[in-house]
Amino acid sequence: MKEDILKVLLTQQQLAQKVKELGEQITKDYQGKKLLLVSVLKGSVIFMADLMRSIDTYCQIDFLNVSSYGSGTKTSGTVKIIKDLDIDIRGYDVLIVEDILDSGMTLSYIKKILMERQPNSIKICTLLDKPERRQVTDVKADYKGFVIPDEFVVGYGLDFDETYRNLPYLGALKPEVYTV
Repeated sequence: MKEDILKVLLTQQQLAQKVKELGEQITKDYQGKKLLLVSVLKGSVIFMADLMRSIDTYCQIDFLNVSSYGSGTKTSGTVKIIKDLDIDIRGYDVLIVEDILDSGMTLSYIKKILMERQPNSIKICTLLDKPERRQVTDVKADYKGFVIPDEFVVGYGLDFDETYRNLPYLGALKPEVYTV
């Protein structure tokens, strides 16, 4: 598995430090609010687990599973809800926790459908931002870990065809692995 990695972009230590910083800022911003962290499965699950342990204020969590990629490397343009939220978000301050802000299509769709459910607010926290790939310009991250180059990245929850999520770092995948 490790032989498929072209290079390590972010080490385990760099990821941990950034998650700690994000958690501290979110703690300050959401003191006294009804915070609901919404993890966008499956890619954000590791980031979400680490982030919520770095937040020192009351919060709840829920999960949303959507798909726009299938087994490919580029978005299909169609977003499909696979698992919806269990919590009625009316009255919550929702923080969508995402692994990567890429084209923006998925997050734009998620934000739109969640706004219709009347939360107090909705903000976005993404571990990775890949602005070179942005197709939807009305989506921005309120909390952002790292800006990364336009490379296909895996590890720390991110996958290629459901593989590599368990790598403790973020690595660029060798092109020959995903262009077969």
